[in-house]
Amino acid sequence: MIRVVALLLTLACAWAAGFLWFVAVAVPESVEDETTRTDAIVVLTGGRERVNTGLALLQSDMAGQLFVSGVPRGVDLADILRHAGPGQHARSDQVVLGHAAEDTVGNAIETAGWAAGRQVSSVRLVTGAYHMPRALLEFRRALPDAMIVPHPVFPDSVKSREWWRWPGTALLLATEYAKYGAAIVRHWFLPRKALP
Repeated sequence: MIRVVALLLTLACAWAAGFLWFVAVAVPESVEDETTRTDAIVVLTGGRERVNTGLALLQSDMAGQLFVSGVPRGVDLADILRHAGPGQHARSDQVVLGHAAEDTVGNAIETAGWAAGRQVSSVRLVTGAYHMPRALLEFRRALPDAMIVPHPVFPDSVKSREWWRWPGTALLLATEYAKYGAAIVRHWFLPRKALP
């Protein structure tokens, strides 16, 4: 019994140490590279801030094309621009919407399939800061030869720097840490997924 308790305590301590590393080191606090121009901007759906950031980067000529992955079926560019708010615009020939992805692995596979026929060798990846570690893991696996520039966004609703004071943020980060760990283990044991 003592051995079981000791094992459980050891596992709990290891999980806690890994979680503290995740929130303090792995989750970015800022956009480290704001100047490198890439072949494409890739936005993973999941928040208005992400799409607005992607559109702003496109308008700033940080890339010539924008790919939005994981868009619900039936949603088109006009819908996205309408929800993005005033001042957001984009030409239809600059923006491609991906409707196949349902999760982060799907985002990476969908993006790799889109990029393959367009000579895209560098992307600026836009997603929530808390989601960026796992997104980078999946994108580096799906696009092993591409340069990926992380461009995290920081939703007001996610208090990642004071997560312990906000139960909702603490739960979100703990869940994301668990998914990140599961993704690492999956990559150890499963072969690379083929593109569709």
